[in-house]
Amino acid sequence: MSNITASTFVLAVRDFSGAIRFYTDTLGFEETLRVEGWSFLSRGACTLRLGDCPEAQPMTSSPDHSWFAYLHVSDATSLYAEYTAKGVEIWHPLDDKPWGVREFAIATPEGHRIVFGEALAR
Repeated sequence: MSNITASTFVLAVRDFSGAIRFYTDTLGFEETLRVEGWSFLSRGACTLRLGDCPEAQPMTSSPDHSWFAYLHVSDATSLYAEYTAKGVEIWHPLDDKPWGVREFAIATPEGHRIVFGEALAR
């Protein structure tokens, strides 16, 4: 059986240049490649591919559980502080969950939602 060696999240965005600025300037991603209609971004082990889709349905019209990624991080508290200092919209505040994870969630200007979680010692 073949193993999955990496993952990339592909997102349709209506405001292509605004989304690139948000992910790079605010969330700390690096743009590694741009070709017509596509921006490739990475931060640590997470890679994103943003597609320029000005006619796409906005994610803000999707239900509450429309998050696209759960990202495992080494220090949720410091990442939460980094993002709140930059004015990122917090969807769910930092909290220790009964399933043994310290997590928080954000919403992007396009309405995509991302959850960040740090495993707590048991």
